[in-house]
Amino acid sequence: MPNALLAALLAEYGESHQNPTNKLVHWICVPLIMFSLLGLLWSVPMPAALHRLSPWLNLATLVMVLAVAYYLRLSARLSVGMVVVWVLMAAALRVVDAQATLPLWAVCLIIFVLAWVGQFWGHEVEGKKPSFLKDLQFLLIGPLWLLHFVYRRLGWLY
Repeated sequence: MPNALLAALLAEYGESHQNPTNKLVHWICVPLIMFSLLGLLWSVPMPAALHRLSPWLNLATLVMVLAVAYYLRLSARLSVGMVVVWVLMAAALRVVDAQATLPLWAVCLIIFVLAWVGQFWGHEVEGKKPSFLKDLQFLLIGPLWLLHFVYRRLGWLY
């Protein structure tokens, strides 16, 4: 059983995500936005000393750590799931960075813009404004909203 704050946030987020088309758009676009945002943050140059310590030390990692701290307040179990998602995305970013003909930031910028166009189109279909226009914390709740469905499908508590 989720804590009361998490349950309230998921319920409020879900209010503007009832339309099946909008839900499908979110299943595609929310992960793409996360991936592309992490890629954009990953692309911000870091001091050479930090990069020599580990190629994983960058602005994306810092943002992930801060987001996990927020998620821990809501659900330790969902936090673990988000860490797994982010590690997989970080590994995929390393592959894209190594393989793409465009710089990572350019690939991620294209994905970011197209995914947001999709999100706003989904909300146009829904007929409701995106939740984050009311409260910015819903930018962090969107990924948890998707992950909580995965947990429920697997029969995992969150």
